[in-house]
Amino acid sequence: MTTQIEDYALIGDLRTAALVGADGAIDWLSLPRFDSPAVFAALLGRSEHGTWRLAPVDHDRCTRRRYRSGSLILETDWITADGAARVIDLMVPGAATPTVVRIIEGLVGAVRMRTDIVPRMNYGKDAPAVRASGDGRLVAASGSDELWLDSDIDLAIDAGAWTGYFSVTAGERVAFTLTHAPADEPPVAVPAAGTALVATETYWSDWLSRSTYAGPWVDEVNQSLVVLKALTYAPTGGILAAATTSLPEQLGGSRNWDYRYSWLRDATFTLHAFLATGFLDEAAAWRDWLVRAVSSASPADPRIMYAVDGSSDLPEQTLDWLPGYAGSLPVRVGNAAATQQQNDVWGEVLDVLSAARAAGVPDSVDQQKLERVLLDRIESCWREPDHGLWEVRGPRRHFVHSKVMAWVGIDRAVRRLQEHGADEPAELVRLTALRRTIRQEILDHGYDSRRRAFTQSYGSPRLDAAALLMPRYGFLAAADARIAGTIDAIQRDLTDDGLVLRYAVSDEGHNVDGVPGGEGTFLATSFWLADALHSAGRTGQATELFERLLALRNDVGLLSEEYDAATGHHLGNTPQAFSHAGLITTALTLSAAWSAAGRDAEFRERLA
Repeated sequence: MTTQIEDYALIGDLRTAALVGADGAIDWLSLPRFDSPAVFAALLGRSEHGTWRLAPVDHDRCTRRRYRSGSLILETDWITADGAARVIDLMVPGAATPTVVRIIEGLVGAVRMRTDIVPRMNYGKDAPAVRASGDGRLVAASGSDELWLDSDIDLAIDAGAWTGYFSVTAGERVAFTLTHAPADEPPVAVPAAGTALVATETYWSDWLSRSTYAGPWVDEVNQSLVVLKALTYAPTGGILAAATTSLPEQLGGSRNWDYRYSWLRDATFTLHAFLATGFLDEAAAWRDWLVRAVSSASPADPRIMYAVDGSSDLPEQTLDWLPGYAGSLPVRVGNAAATQQQNDVWGEVLDVLSAARAAGVPDSVDQQKLERVLLDRIESCWREPDHGLWEVRGPRRHFVHSKVMAWVGIDRAVRRLQEHGADEPAELVRLTALRRTIRQEILDHGYDSRRRAFTQSYGSPRLDAAALLMPRYGFLAAADARIAGTIDAIQRDLTDDGLVLRYAVSDEGHNVDGVPGGEGTFLATSFWLADALHSAGRTGQATELFERLLALRNDVGLLSEEYDAATGHHLGNTPQAFSHAGLITTALTLSAAWSAAGRDAEFRERLA
């Protein structure tokens, strides 16, 4: 039976991540980094494609689970007829090599446990040679990769896998540690499991202590901050869109994409969440990563996305040996969107660099060169059609959001020049005029007076949830009648059970984005609606929507990309940075309202 997407929890070490199911199975783990081939790929297939299950004998689902407060240490409790045990799963930030630690603690009585470790390299395609080393460690080797397993119990080798049965009694601990090493290098020494646990807990406690948020949703915001940090690649500062590939936006459909890369646009939403909660170092690290990525590839031709190491070659491939999550094909790695023209990206980056500067992040040596490249890109391409925010694979269009973000990029440059006086008066005059020209074109061609709403593209009546961002970026005030009409139109015509779709993917049976099938409601855009409602003075509605979105998180506080309102299940890659950044931003917005309404007992009680 397929495990539901929301049944997975995340563990990670800021270099890669694993998904742990409520059945005790690690069904996804790429090594040594996020976008490396998976060694456990049952998430997109079956157990024979790689998994590591650890659970009581004859038990299929845990009793309960949680993260240790403010951390990514997963605690899973199992209660059986004979006792109770807890499995503690973690990865160790800063370890010499990616390291997965699984500790079983006996709580009550005696619990009979079983573990099945089925490593399969190259996304489940290659069965490794499995053996015991001379020092008693277990080794799985295939090609250029090796996995080394340290185990407190004896394991049997069976068909390229390790299997073991054992009992754990109250007060007893049994531990497993799995590490990765290149085949041509000696394995590194691994810390004791207890030492790794303490180090991991200390890391997350120290990191989260930097947060400046102290509003009514502190637990929810803290958990989302941890998720966003877990989706950063510590060696470079790159920020991922999600930890997985090919989890479908529609079960059985083909909208299955690899999100284990750093989209500049997606990263800006994460960075705004970090900046607003005091995490300035993350913004500086990402800025430095972007400067390196652009300068090392093609300095005059920045890409809309990169790998976490800054490389720009991300060819899309199909893994035809994997049957896909719930039969959803194809399974893809790489992403062809890397070569698309998406004109909104440059404005989003200039906006977040401006926000970082305002928050106190000092400019780097090469930042001005980068901003000049991005500004030149806007000036040269803003009139051109593009593939837009949602990366449509159909014809390019004049997407309204792309035009708005061009305005944003020019606006931030104008403000920067104004702050520095009249050193470049001709430049200021020229950019101010261009800002006015872009704005007028959007108002003339991006607004449909019959729908009383801004639309997805010029000449089209279709709606797009990205229009909800206009007040956030300062294009129009939330009190503007055109914004109010857009909010009403989206609520009326672009929602499913009150949650927001990105856009209508089909029109009279024809797919408008070049990809067949449908998709669920998009969680980030639902947070955007809450923000827009609050900005328009409808804070009660905004709060109700926000509370509903919080309730959609899984049992350990994670959100995927989308939600199926009909079935109540998550859809798309998980956990999704877009969704968690949206949660944080909306919580901050409503927390400000809570603070401002401090004397209103009823409002304070509702938000508390």
